[in-house]
Amino acid sequence: MTDAAIAREVDGSRGRYVLRQDGAEAELTYSVASPTLIIADHTGVPEALRGTGAGLALVERLVADARAEGVKIVPLCPFVNAQRRKHPDWADVFQV
Repeated sequence: MTDAAIAREVDGSRGRYVLRQDGAEAELTYSVASPTLIIADHTGVPEALRGTGAGLALVERLVADARAEGVKIVPLCPFVNAQRRKHPDWADVFQV
C-alpha cells in the first residue's frame, strides 16, 4: 500500500481518507472538532481488502497529515486506537 493510492476528502467539519483498489474502497472517517483537533471515528475495510494493510495505510496517512498540520487526534475508532497502542512513536499526535 502506498500513500499515492489514498485520497483525502473534506466536507466542512467531516473528512475521510479513502483507499480504492480493484473496485473496492476502504475508508477512515473523522470529524474536525477544532482547527487543532480531529476525532477519528470509523475505519471500514471491505472483505476484498482485508489483510492487505489497507486499514494501517489509512491510519499512517492520518498520522502523517496530523503531524504535518500540527493537529492532534482523538482515537474514538477502535481500530485507530489499537494501532495507536501498537505504535508508541505516534504518541505525539494522539490525545487520549
